[in-house]
Formats: sequence, C-alpha cells, structure tokens
Amino acid sequence: MSTVLLRVLAVFGYSSLAAIAGGAIVDVELWKSAFIAGAVAASNVIGKLLQAYANDGKIDRDELNAAFGGKGSQP
Repeated sequence: MSTVLLRVLAVFGYSSLAAIAGGAIVDVELWKSAFIAGAVAASNVIGKLLQAYANDGKIDRDELNAAFGGKGSQP
C-alpha cells in the first residue's frame, strides 16, 4: 500500500513540475498551477485504480502498472 501512495505522490510531483512553466506564461501563481496539475494527474490514477477494483474486487500487478502508465507483464 505504501508503494502505491508513493507512486501517486510521484505522479503528483512530476505533473506539478510540468505545469510550473505553463502557469508562469499565463501569469498564474506557481503553486496554484502546480497544485491543480498534480491533483488532476493523481485523481486520474486513483480513478483508474478504483475502476480496476470495481471490475473484479481486486487490483493485480498488471492493473496497478497500467493505472500508472506502465507496462503489464508479458505472456
């Protein structure tokens, strides 16, 4: 569980960094643009995890990796 939380925080972080430049261009406070981008990215991942859980009541490694944009195991 802690690995999932750390991965969600990582998604929040790298998405926030990407938004800082965009926020500066349109004169939005940096912390606001970073927070919004991070929150949207993290909520997308959490939504994918919830959908995977709703499908069959569990989240396997492939579903977890897919939610974070990773590759599943190869057959």
